[in-house]
Amino acid sequence: MPAFMPRKLTFILIAVWLALPASLARSAEPVTANDTARFLAGLSPSAGSPLAALTNDGLWREHEHYFDSIFERQDAKLSKVRAFSQSQLTDKHDTLLYFFSGPDFLYATNLFPNASTYVLAGLEPAGDIPQLTSLSRPAVAETLHNLENSLGTILSYSFFITQKMKTQLSTGPVYGTLPVLYVFMARTGKTIHEVNFVGLDSEGNVQDLGPVGDGRKAMQSASAAKGVKIVFSDGAGPHQTLYYFSTNLADDGVRRSGFLAFCAKLGPADAFIKSASYLLHSGGFNTVRSFLLQHSALILQDDSGIPLAYFDSKKWRLQPYGRYVGPLSIFGRSYQPGMAELFSRNATPIDFGIGYRWQRNESNLLLAQKTAAATSDGEIAPTSPVVPATDGQPRKPRRKRVESDTTGSLGCTGIRGIFSLCSSSATRSNQ
Repeated sequence: MPAFMPRKLTFILIAVWLALPASLARSAEPVTANDTARFLAGLSPSAGSPLAALTNDGLWREHEHYFDSIFERQDAKLSKVRAFSQSQLTDKHDTLLYFFSGPDFLYATNLFPNASTYVLAGLEPAGDIPQLTSLSRPAVAETLHNLENSLGTILSYSFFITQKMKTQLSTGPVYGTLPVLYVFMARTGKTIHEVNFVGLDSEGNVQDLGPVGDGRKAMQSASAAKGVKIVFSDGAGPHQTLYYFSTNLADDGVRRSGFLAFCAKLGPADAFIKSASYLLHSGGFNTVRSFLLQHSALILQDDSGIPLAYFDSKKWRLQPYGRYVGPLSIFGRSYQPGMAELFSRNATPIDFGIGYRWQRNESNLLLAQKTAAATSDGEIAPTSPVVPATDGQPRKPRRKRVESDTTGSLGCTGIRGIFSLCSSSATRSNQ
Protein backbone atom coordinates (compact mmCIF):
# COMPACT_ATOMS: atom_id res chain seq x y z
CA MET A 1 0.00 0.00 0.00
CA PRO A 2 1.50 3.39 -0.98
CA ALA A 3 2.94 5.36 1.93
CA PHE A 4 1.05 8.51 0.90
CA MET A 5 -2.41 6.90 1.12
CA PRO A 6 -4.54 8.73 3.71
CA ARG A 7 -4.75 6.89 7.01
CA LYS A 8 -8.54 7.05 7.05
CA LEU A 9 -8.76 5.50 3.59
CA THR A 10 -6.39 2.74 4.71
CA PHE A 11 -8.69 1.78 7.58
CA ILE A 12 -11.68 1.83 5.23
CA LEU A 13 -10.00 -0.55 2.78
CA ILE A 14 -9.02 -2.94 5.56
CA ALA A 15 -12.56 -2.94 6.90
CA VAL A 16 -13.97 -3.61 3.44
CA TRP A 17 -11.58 -6.57 2.95
CA LEU A 18 -12.40 -8.13 6.30
CA ALA A 19 -16.10 -7.87 5.50
CA LEU A 20 -15.69 -9.23 1.97
CA PRO A 21 -16.53 -12.90 2.65
CA ALA A 22 -19.84 -12.01 4.30
CA SER A 23 -20.84 -9.67 1.49
CA LEU A 24 -19.99 -12.29 -1.10
CA ALA A 25 -22.13 -14.83 0.74
CA ARG A 26 -25.15 -12.53 0.54
CA SER A 27 -24.79 -11.55 -3.10
CA ALA A 28 -23.20 -14.47 -4.93
CA GLU A 29 -24.47 -17.80 -6.17
CA PRO A 30 -23.40 -20.86 -4.15
CA VAL A 31 -19.86 -21.97 -4.86
CA THR A 32 -19.53 -25.32 -6.64
CA ALA A 33 -17.84 -28.26 -4.95
CA ASN A 34 -15.22 -28.31 -7.69
CA ASP A 35 -14.29 -24.65 -7.16
CA THR A 36 -14.20 -25.22 -3.39
CA ALA A 37 -11.85 -28.18 -3.85
CA ARG A 38 -9.55 -26.17 -6.10
CA PHE A 39 -9.46 -23.24 -3.67
CA LEU A 40 -8.59 -25.50 -0.72
CA ALA A 41 -5.94 -27.22 -2.83
CA GLY A 42 -4.23 -23.95 -3.73
CA LEU A 43 -5.50 -24.00 -7.31
CA SER A 44 -7.40 -21.14 -8.92
CA PRO A 45 -11.16 -21.68 -9.11
CA SER A 46 -13.08 -20.89 -12.29
CA ALA A 47 -12.98 -17.28 -13.37
CA GLY A 48 -16.61 -16.63 -12.53
CA SER A 49 -16.49 -18.23 -9.09
CA PRO A 50 -17.16 -16.06 -6.01
CA LEU A 51 -13.98 -17.60 -4.61
CA ALA A 52 -11.86 -16.01 -7.34
CA ALA A 53 -11.76 -12.71 -5.42
CA LEU A 54 -10.39 -14.44 -2.33
CA THR A 55 -7.38 -15.76 -4.23
CA ASN A 56 -5.97 -12.21 -4.31
CA ASP A 57 -5.32 -12.45 -0.57
CA GLY A 58 -1.66 -12.85 0.33
CA LEU A 59 -2.47 -15.71 2.71
CA TRP A 60 -4.06 -17.73 -0.08
CA ARG A 61 -1.11 -16.96 -2.37
CA GLU A 62 1.26 -18.37 0.24
CA HIS A 63 -0.98 -21.44 0.50
CA GLU A 64 -0.87 -21.82 -3.29
CA HIS A 65 2.92 -21.66 -3.41
CA TYR A 66 3.31 -24.11 -0.52
CA PHE A 67 1.02 -26.71 -2.05
CA ASP A 68 2.59 -26.23 -5.50
CA SER A 69 5.97 -27.01 -3.96
CA ILE A 70 5.03 -30.09 -1.93
CA PHE A 71 2.82 -31.64 -4.61
CA GLU A 72 5.51 -31.13 -7.23
CA ARG A 73 7.89 -33.15 -5.07
CA GLN A 74 5.20 -35.71 -4.32
CA ASP A 75 4.41 -36.24 -7.99
CA ALA A 76 7.98 -37.35 -8.64
CA LYS A 77 7.33 -40.24 -6.24
CA LEU A 78 3.78 -40.91 -7.41
CA SER A 79 4.95 -41.15 -11.02
CA LYS A 80 6.82 -44.29 -9.92
CA VAL A 81 3.68 -45.58 -8.20
CA ARG A 82 1.73 -45.04 -11.42
CA ALA A 83 4.40 -46.85 -13.42
CA PHE A 84 4.19 -49.79 -11.00
CA SER A 85 0.41 -49.87 -11.44
CA GLN A 86 0.64 -49.87 -15.22
CA SER A 87 3.24 -52.62 -15.40
CA GLN A 88 2.24 -54.88 -12.50
CA LEU A 89 -1.50 -54.40 -11.84
CA THR A 90 -2.67 -55.51 -15.23
CA ASP A 91 -5.87 -57.30 -14.19
CA LYS A 92 -7.74 -54.63 -12.25
CA HIS A 93 -11.50 -54.56 -11.63
CA ASP A 94 -14.23 -51.90 -11.50
CA THR A 95 -14.37 -51.57 -7.70
CA LEU A 96 -11.59 -50.76 -5.24
CA LEU A 97 -12.08 -51.53 -1.55
CA TYR A 98 -9.64 -49.57 0.61
CA PHE A 99 -10.41 -50.29 4.27
CA PHE A 100 -8.47 -48.54 7.07
CA SER A 101 -7.79 -45.81 4.54
CA GLY A 102 -8.86 -42.53 6.07
CA PRO A 103 -9.05 -39.95 3.26
CA ASP A 104 -6.11 -41.44 1.33
CA PHE A 105 -7.51 -41.00 -2.17
CA LEU A 106 -4.00 -40.11 -3.33
CA TYR A 107 -2.68 -43.69 -3.38
CA ALA A 108 -6.05 -45.15 -4.36
CA THR A 109 -6.21 -43.19 -7.60
CA ASN A 110 -2.54 -43.55 -8.49
CA LEU A 111 -2.57 -47.33 -8.03
CA PHE A 112 -6.11 -47.96 -9.34
CA PRO A 113 -6.85 -44.98 -11.62
CA ASN A 114 -9.65 -46.54 -13.67
CA ALA A 115 -11.91 -47.96 -10.95
CA SER A 116 -15.50 -46.93 -11.46
CA THR A 117 -16.19 -47.11 -7.71
CA TYR A 118 -13.87 -46.45 -4.77
CA VAL A 119 -14.93 -47.44 -1.25
CA LEU A 120 -12.80 -45.92 1.54
CA ALA A 121 -13.57 -46.54 5.20
CA GLY A 122 -12.50 -45.53 8.69
CA LEU A 123 -13.99 -44.23 11.92
CA GLU A 124 -13.21 -40.54 11.46
CA PRO A 125 -16.29 -38.56 10.34
CA ALA A 126 -16.62 -37.28 6.82
CA GLY A 127 -16.87 -33.79 8.34
CA ASP A 128 -18.23 -30.87 6.38
CA ILE A 129 -17.37 -27.90 4.18
CA PRO A 130 -19.76 -24.94 4.34
CA GLN A 131 -19.81 -22.21 1.72
CA LEU A 132 -16.37 -20.68 2.15
CA THR A 133 -17.67 -17.24 1.20
CA SER A 134 -19.76 -17.30 4.37
CA LEU A 135 -16.68 -17.62 6.59
CA SER A 136 -14.62 -14.84 8.10
CA ARG A 137 -11.15 -14.23 6.76
CA PRO A 138 -9.52 -15.66 9.94
CA ALA A 139 -11.63 -18.82 9.61
CA VAL A 140 -10.52 -19.29 6.00
CA ALA A 141 -6.90 -18.71 7.00
CA GLU A 142 -7.17 -21.27 9.81
CA THR A 143 -8.68 -23.80 7.40
CA LEU A 144 -5.81 -23.42 4.93
CA HIS A 145 -3.25 -23.66 7.73
CA ASN A 146 -4.85 -26.83 9.13
CA LEU A 147 -4.81 -28.46 5.71
CA GLU A 148 -1.14 -27.67 5.24
CA ASN A 149 -0.22 -29.18 8.59
CA SER A 150 -2.40 -32.27 8.33
CA LEU A 151 -1.23 -33.23 4.84
CA GLY A 152 2.44 -32.83 5.64
CA THR A 153 2.79 -36.35 7.05
CA ILE A 154 1.25 -38.40 4.24
CA LEU A 155 3.06 -36.32 1.64
CA SER A 156 6.35 -37.00 3.43
CA TYR A 157 5.87 -40.58 4.63
CA SER A 158 2.77 -42.02 2.80
CA PHE A 159 0.60 -42.43 5.94
CA PHE A 160 -1.34 -40.19 8.31
CA ILE A 161 -0.46 -39.51 11.93
CA THR A 162 -3.83 -39.87 13.56
CA GLN A 163 -3.39 -37.61 16.54
CA LYS A 164 -2.26 -34.70 14.38
CA MET A 165 -5.18 -35.19 12.00
CA LYS A 166 -7.59 -35.38 14.92
CA THR A 167 -6.31 -32.10 16.35
CA GLN A 168 -6.00 -30.19 13.10
CA LEU A 169 -9.26 -31.16 11.37
CA SER A 170 -11.69 -31.85 14.22
CA THR A 171 -12.69 -28.28 14.99
CA GLY A 172 -13.91 -25.28 13.07
CA PRO A 173 -16.48 -25.04 10.29
CA VAL A 174 -14.28 -27.01 7.82
CA TYR A 175 -13.37 -30.35 9.40
CA GLY A 176 -13.06 -34.09 8.95
CA THR A 177 -11.89 -36.15 6.00
CA LEU A 178 -13.90 -34.31 3.34
CA PRO A 179 -11.55 -31.32 2.89
CA VAL A 180 -8.58 -33.70 2.54
CA LEU A 181 -10.44 -35.68 -0.12
CA TYR A 182 -11.17 -32.43 -1.92
CA VAL A 183 -7.51 -31.44 -1.93
CA PHE A 184 -6.33 -34.81 -3.23
CA MET A 185 -8.97 -34.85 -5.95
CA ALA A 186 -8.14 -31.35 -7.13
CA ARG A 187 -4.40 -31.96 -7.05
CA THR A 188 -4.75 -35.18 -9.09
CA GLY A 189 -6.67 -33.36 -11.81
CA LYS A 190 -10.16 -34.56 -10.97
CA THR A 191 -13.34 -32.59 -11.62
CA ILE A 192 -15.98 -32.93 -8.90
CA HIS A 193 -19.54 -33.06 -10.22
CA GLU A 194 -21.67 -34.02 -7.23
CA VAL A 195 -21.26 -34.42 -3.47
CA ASN A 196 -23.82 -35.72 -0.97
CA PHE A 197 -23.84 -37.19 2.50
CA VAL A 198 -25.03 -40.80 2.56
CA GLY A 199 -25.84 -43.54 5.04
CA LEU A 200 -26.43 -47.29 4.89
CA ASP A 201 -29.28 -49.37 6.26
CA SER A 202 -28.68 -52.82 7.73
CA GLU A 203 -29.04 -54.43 4.28
CA GLY A 204 -26.43 -52.19 2.67
CA ASN A 205 -28.81 -49.91 0.81
CA VAL A 206 -27.61 -46.33 0.29
CA GLN A 207 -29.64 -43.52 1.88
CA ASP A 208 -29.27 -39.89 0.81
CA LEU A 209 -28.60 -37.72 3.90
CA GLY A 210 -28.48 -34.36 2.18
CA PRO A 211 -26.01 -31.95 0.62
CA VAL A 212 -22.60 -30.90 1.89
CA GLY A 213 -22.86 -27.81 4.09
CA ASP A 214 -25.23 -29.42 6.58
CA GLY A 215 -22.96 -32.19 7.78
CA ARG A 216 -23.74 -32.07 11.48
CA LYS A 217 -27.40 -32.68 10.73
CA ALA A 218 -26.54 -35.53 8.36
CA MET A 219 -24.39 -37.18 11.01
CA GLN A 220 -27.42 -37.35 13.31
CA SER A 221 -28.85 -40.06 11.08
CA ALA A 222 -29.48 -43.43 12.71
CA SER A 223 -27.36 -45.15 10.06
CA ALA A 224 -24.50 -47.20 11.53
CA ALA A 225 -22.35 -46.34 8.52
CA LYS A 226 -22.41 -42.69 7.48
CA GLY A 227 -20.26 -40.87 5.00
CA VAL A 228 -20.06 -39.02 1.74
CA LYS A 229 -20.53 -39.85 -1.94
CA ILE A 230 -18.49 -37.91 -4.50
CA VAL A 231 -19.07 -38.22 -8.24
CA PHE A 232 -16.04 -37.05 -10.21
CA SER A 233 -14.15 -37.50 -13.46
CA ASP A 234 -10.58 -37.33 -14.64
CA GLY A 235 -10.84 -34.41 -17.04
CA ALA A 236 -13.33 -35.32 -19.74
CA GLY A 237 -13.21 -39.00 -18.79
CA PRO A 238 -16.15 -41.10 -17.56
CA HIS A 239 -17.78 -40.36 -14.24
CA GLN A 240 -16.38 -42.28 -11.26
CA THR A 241 -17.75 -42.53 -7.72
CA LEU A 242 -15.99 -42.38 -4.39
CA TYR A 243 -17.66 -43.40 -1.13
CA TYR A 244 -16.05 -42.60 2.19
CA PHE A 245 -17.83 -44.25 5.13
CA SER A 246 -17.25 -43.50 8.78
CA THR A 247 -17.87 -46.89 10.33
CA ASN A 248 -16.50 -49.34 12.89
CA LEU A 249 -14.63 -52.08 11.02
CA ALA A 250 -14.10 -54.23 14.12
CA ASP A 251 -16.19 -57.37 14.53
CA ASP A 252 -18.58 -55.86 17.06
CA GLY A 253 -19.53 -53.01 14.73
CA VAL A 254 -19.16 -54.15 11.15
CA ARG A 255 -21.63 -57.01 11.49
CA ARG A 256 -24.45 -54.56 12.27
CA SER A 257 -23.63 -51.64 10.02
CA GLY A 258 -24.65 -52.88 6.58
CA PHE A 259 -21.25 -51.80 5.28
CA LEU A 260 -20.09 -55.22 4.10
CA ALA A 261 -23.52 -55.91 2.58
CA PHE A 262 -23.08 -52.71 0.57
CA CYS A 263 -19.59 -53.74 -0.56
CA ALA A 264 -20.78 -57.22 -1.55
CA LYS A 265 -23.30 -55.70 -3.97
CA LEU A 266 -20.46 -54.12 -5.95
CA GLY A 267 -19.27 -57.47 -7.27
CA PRO A 268 -15.70 -58.77 -7.56
CA ALA A 269 -13.33 -56.09 -6.35
CA ASP A 270 -9.72 -55.17 -5.91
CA ALA A 271 -8.57 -54.46 -2.36
CA PHE A 272 -5.75 -52.25 -1.10
CA ILE A 273 -4.41 -52.23 2.47
CA LYS A 274 -1.65 -49.94 3.71
CA SER A 275 -0.50 -48.68 7.11
CA ALA A 276 -3.37 -50.50 8.81
CA SER A 277 -1.82 -50.84 12.29
CA TYR A 278 -1.69 -54.63 11.83
CA LEU A 279 -5.32 -54.78 12.97
CA LEU A 280 -6.03 -57.69 10.60
CA HIS A 281 -3.42 -59.68 12.54
CA SER A 282 -5.61 -59.53 15.66
CA GLY A 283 -8.73 -61.44 16.63
CA GLY A 284 -10.99 -58.40 16.61
CA PHE A 285 -11.20 -58.02 12.82
CA ASN A 286 -12.00 -61.55 11.67
CA THR A 287 -15.14 -60.53 9.78
CA VAL A 288 -13.44 -57.92 7.62
CA ARG A 289 -10.47 -60.19 6.97
CA SER A 290 -12.74 -63.04 5.83
CA PHE A 291 -14.78 -60.69 3.67
CA LEU A 292 -11.72 -59.39 1.83
CA LEU A 293 -10.43 -62.90 1.21
CA GLN A 294 -13.80 -64.07 -0.09
CA HIS A 295 -14.84 -61.06 -2.18
CA SER A 296 -11.57 -59.74 -3.58
CA ALA A 297 -10.17 -60.89 -6.90
CA LEU A 298 -6.93 -59.01 -6.23
CA ILE A 299 -5.38 -57.78 -2.99
CA LEU A 300 -2.46 -55.38 -2.91
CA GLN A 301 -1.11 -54.74 0.58
CA ASP A 302 1.89 -54.02 2.72
CA ASP A 303 2.71 -56.31 5.61
CA SER A 304 0.25 -54.52 7.92
CA GLY A 305 -2.60 -56.15 5.96
CA ILE A 306 -3.82 -59.75 5.96
CA PRO A 307 -1.18 -62.14 7.38
CA LEU A 308 0.51 -64.26 4.73
CA ALA A 309 -0.65 -67.51 6.33
CA TYR A 310 -4.30 -66.74 5.47
CA PHE A 311 -3.66 -66.94 1.72
CA ASP A 312 -4.48 -70.48 0.57
CA SER A 313 -1.88 -71.44 -2.03
CA LYS A 314 -4.57 -73.28 -4.01
CA LYS A 315 -6.58 -70.08 -4.40
CA TRP A 316 -4.04 -67.28 -4.52
CA ARG A 317 -1.03 -66.48 -6.65
CA LEU A 318 1.43 -64.36 -4.65
CA GLN A 319 4.02 -61.91 -5.93
CA PRO A 320 6.17 -59.94 -3.46
CA TYR A 321 7.65 -56.55 -4.26
CA GLY A 322 10.34 -54.62 -2.45
CA ARG A 323 12.03 -55.76 0.73
CA TYR A 324 10.57 -57.18 3.94
CA VAL A 325 12.56 -56.04 6.97
CA GLY A 326 9.77 -56.61 9.49
CA PRO A 327 7.45 -54.16 11.22
CA LEU A 328 8.52 -51.17 13.24
CA SER A 329 9.49 -52.06 16.80
CA ILE A 330 6.16 -50.85 18.16
CA PHE A 331 4.49 -53.56 16.04
CA GLY A 332 7.21 -56.16 16.66
CA ARG A 333 4.76 -58.93 17.58
CA SER A 334 3.48 -58.90 14.00
CA TYR A 335 6.74 -60.10 12.47
CA GLN A 336 6.11 -62.88 9.91
CA PRO A 337 8.91 -65.40 9.26
CA GLY A 338 7.06 -66.61 6.18
CA MET A 339 7.15 -63.11 4.70
CA ALA A 340 10.89 -62.91 5.26
CA GLU A 341 11.37 -66.21 3.44
CA LEU A 342 9.04 -65.33 0.58
CA PHE A 343 10.66 -61.95 -0.03
CA SER A 344 14.20 -63.28 0.22
CA ARG A 345 13.52 -65.76 -2.57
CA ASN A 346 11.14 -64.14 -5.00
CA ALA A 347 10.75 -60.37 -4.56
CA THR A 348 10.77 -57.88 -7.43
CA PRO A 349 12.41 -54.54 -6.52
CA ILE A 350 10.37 -51.34 -6.33
CA ASP A 351 11.78 -47.84 -6.64
CA PHE A 352 9.45 -46.01 -4.25
CA GLY A 353 8.65 -46.08 -0.55
CA ILE A 354 5.23 -46.86 0.91
CA GLY A 355 3.64 -47.68 4.28
CA TYR A 356 5.23 -47.45 7.71
CA ARG A 357 8.57 -48.54 6.27
CA TRP A 358 8.39 -45.63 3.86
CA GLN A 359 12.10 -45.54 3.04
CA ARG A 360 12.47 -46.84 -0.49
CA ASN A 361 14.77 -49.78 0.28
CA GLU A 362 12.67 -50.94 3.24
CA SER A 363 9.16 -50.91 1.76
CA ASN A 364 7.19 -54.00 0.82
CA LEU A 365 4.08 -54.81 -1.17
CA LEU A 366 2.41 -58.17 -1.69
CA LEU A 367 0.18 -58.74 -4.70
CA ALA A 368 -2.28 -61.61 -4.25
CA GLN A 369 -4.41 -62.64 -7.21
CA LYS A 370 -7.17 -65.18 -6.84
CA THR A 371 -6.86 -68.23 -9.03
CA ALA A 372 -10.05 -70.04 -7.98
CA ALA A 373 -13.33 -69.22 -6.25
CA ALA A 374 -13.51 -69.59 -2.48
CA THR A 375 -15.05 -72.89 -1.43
CA SER A 376 -16.34 -71.83 1.96
CA ASP A 377 -18.36 -68.93 3.31
CA GLY A 378 -16.69 -69.26 6.69
CA GLU A 379 -13.38 -67.96 7.99
CA ILE A 380 -10.46 -69.09 5.88
CA ALA A 381 -8.07 -70.72 8.31
CA PRO A 382 -4.36 -69.96 8.17
CA THR A 383 -2.47 -72.24 5.81
CA SER A 384 1.12 -72.72 4.76
CA PRO A 385 1.39 -70.91 1.42
CA VAL A 386 3.71 -72.25 -1.22
CA VAL A 387 6.98 -70.35 -1.46
CA PRO A 388 8.84 -70.57 -4.79
CA ALA A 389 12.32 -72.01 -4.37
CA THR A 390 15.40 -70.75 -6.17
CA ASP A 391 15.20 -73.58 -8.70
CA GLY A 392 11.66 -72.54 -9.67
CA GLN A 393 10.03 -75.55 -7.99
CA PRO A 394 7.47 -74.79 -5.27
CA ARG A 395 8.07 -76.10 -1.79
CA LYS A 396 6.49 -75.71 1.62
CA PRO A 397 8.06 -73.15 3.96
CA ARG A 398 9.03 -74.00 7.49
CA ARG A 399 6.17 -74.03 9.96
CA LYS A 400 4.97 -70.63 11.02
CA ARG A 401 2.05 -69.09 12.82
CA VAL A 402 0.03 -65.91 12.66
CA GLU A 403 0.88 -63.56 15.47
CA SER A 404 -2.30 -62.44 17.20
CA ASP A 405 -2.82 -59.74 19.74
CA THR A 406 -4.37 -61.50 22.69
CA THR A 407 -3.99 -58.51 24.94
CA GLY A 408 -5.84 -56.07 22.69
CA SER A 409 -2.80 -53.84 22.55
CA LEU A 410 -2.43 -53.73 18.79
CA GLY A 411 -3.55 -50.27 17.83
CA CYS A 412 -3.37 -46.96 19.60
CA THR A 413 -2.57 -47.70 23.21
CA GLY A 414 0.97 -46.63 24.00
CA ILE A 415 2.00 -46.35 20.36
CA ARG A 416 2.19 -42.55 20.08
CA GLY A 417 -0.29 -42.04 17.29
CA ILE A 418 1.66 -43.45 14.34
CA PHE A 419 -1.20 -45.03 12.41
CA SER A 420 -3.33 -44.73 9.34
CA LEU A 421 -6.14 -42.27 9.92
CA CYS A 422 -8.86 -44.76 10.81
CA SER A 423 -6.92 -47.54 12.49
CA SER A 424 -6.45 -45.89 15.83
CA SER A 425 -10.13 -45.04 16.01
CA ALA A 426 -11.12 -48.58 15.22
CA THR A 427 -9.01 -49.73 18.11
CA ARG A 428 -10.44 -47.10 20.42
CA SER A 429 -13.90 -48.50 19.81
CA ASN A 430 -12.83 -51.80 21.30
CA GLN A 431 -11.19 -50.46 24.41
